[in-house]
This record gives sequence, C-alpha cells and structure tokens, in this order.
Amino acid sequence: MGLFWKIRHVLGIVYVSGLLAVVLNPVVMKISRVQIRGRSMPKPFAVVALVVGIALGLFLLFWFGLPPVLNDFRNFLSDAPGRLPVLMARLQRIPMADKIGLTHLNDRLASTMETFAGYVFSSLPLWAEHLLDVLTASILCVYFILEGQQVYDYFLSLVVPKSRVRLANTLLVAEERVSRWLIGQLILMLLVAIYSIIAFRILNVRYFLLLGVLMGLTNIIPVAGNLVTIILVTLIAAADSFTKAGLVIAAYLIYIQLENAFLIPRIMKSSVDLMGVTVLISLLVGTAISGIPGALVAVPTAAIVVVFANEYLVQHEDPNRLSVLD
Repeated sequence: MGLFWKIRHVLGIVYVSGLLAVVLNPVVMKISRVQIRGRSMPKPFAVVALVVGIALGLFLLFWFGLPPVLNDFRNFLSDAPGRLPVLMARLQRIPMADKIGLTHLNDRLASTMETFAGYVFSSLPLWAEHLLDVLTASILCVYFILEGQQVYDYFLSLVVPKSRVRLANTLLVAEERVSRWLIGQLILMLLVAIYSIIAFRILNVRYFLLLGVLMGLTNIIPVAGNLVTIILVTLIAAADSFTKAGLVIAAYLIYIQLENAFLIPRIMKSSVDLMGVTVLISLLVGTAISGIPGALVAVPTAAIVVVFANEYLVQHEDPNRLSVLD
C-alpha cells in the first residue's frame, strides 16, 4: 500500500490516460472504417489522423478565439487597480456591512491579492510540471489506443474463465458510460459558454467574452466550477452597479433552471445516470485525493464505480420469484 501511495501521481497520469483512450478509441475505430480506394485505414494512421485533427482544431480555436479573450484579460488586469476601490466602496455601503465584515474588506482584499500574486509566482514551476504531465498523458493515451486491445485481453486473462464474459460485458457498459459522459459534458460546456457570452453582452458586463469562456471551461467541474466563476462575474458587475450584479445572478439562475429541467435530463442523465449527491461526494473525494485533476475525473470515475456496483454488489430481485403477498 505504501508503494502505491508513493507512485500515486504516476498512477493518476496512467488512469487519466486510460480514460481518454476509452473515450477516443471509438472515434479511432470510426476513422479506421473509412474506405480509401476500397481499403480500410490502418489503426495507426487513424490515430495520426485523430491527433492531427485535434491539433488543427486547437490551433484554429486559439488563432481565432484566443486573441479577443486575451484582449479582455489584459483589459481586466489594467482596469483592476482602479476599479477595485470602487467595488469596495459599494460593498461597504451595504446595510449592516460592519456586521458581516465588509468594512475592512479593502485591507483583506489587498492582503489576499498579495498572497495570490506570491502564490502564482511561486507555483510557476508546478504549472510547468502540470504541462509535462499533460504531454505525458497524451503520449500514454496514444499508446493505450494502439495497444489497448492487447492490454484488455491480458487483463481478462487474469480472471477465471467462467467470470470473463460477465466482466467483459461490465467493462463495455462502463466504457460506453464514460464516452457518453465526455460527449455530454462537452456539449454542456459549449452551451453554458454561448449562453453566458450572450447574456453578459446583453447586460453590458465588462470582459463578457473572457467571462463567458471561463464559464464554459469551469463547467467541467460540476457545481463548484460555475459557482466560483459567477461570483467573479457578479463582483465585476457590482463595480458598475448592484442592479447589473442582480441581473447577472438572475441570468445565471435562469440558466440553472434551464439546465436542471431540460439540458441535464436529456444530455447527462442518460450518460452517467448519477444522483446529485453521488456527484457531490465524488467531487469531494476526487479533490481531496488529487486536487483539480481529481475533480476533473471524479464524475466518470463515479460512473464506473456505479456500473460495477450495480453488476456485482446490488442484489437484484428475481422477477420470477412470486411476492409473499401474491
């Protein structure tokens, strides 16, 4: 157990790589079925085509989408020193501000900003290490896709023959569940980003493009991600007026209702089929184990655990057995 704890970082990279391979392998299989002069594309070429496609998509996204977002970010950094005192003054005029600790918020915020700046500077090597982890995970993902069948067959060979079919079927269900989760999550991220950009633009919120993109990116962490971002958006809007801040909160609440009533039941419920409390607990556990990376893979991991629990732990009632009341 001590050995596993020491190499938990490496195991985490391997696990994330495996999850990505599970999600991307069906895409590779579809690409490999493309007929070129009557012949199917070999799997290695399909992997290369997928990697090139992803790289090209990211390049186009950064080339066309990143400059306006960076422009908003630069404006935010240049405006922050002048607008923070205005925001603090508005917050301190709230009734009972002294009772809820807002009278000394300016000093606290200044101290927090200094601490945050020091953290960002000191954590630059750590972010460089994270970039290396992303590169390592990407390379491992390619290997898992190319050699996944051999690894899968070897893993099944470790199980007694009479249990292999059941385990194989359970793994197929888990694979489909994780794949559908990622697709559903990407759709939700895109929708919340589009909605936020439009809503913030209509409300004339400063840096609406940057904040809308942040809403989309942070949506990958259910509940907590968007909550943190909307607090930031509300504070930026409050620097202009409390009315605008209230409208931002109202727009967010409208989206939450739309998401819970329409989007999640149709997009995510069929993908992972997890109760809300299960999602929250998985996020807490994932964050405690591995911080932000743990939170990112918490929901698909919970979906896999639920699939295996339903198959091996849940005692399903025999439909052929008559009830005592019959």
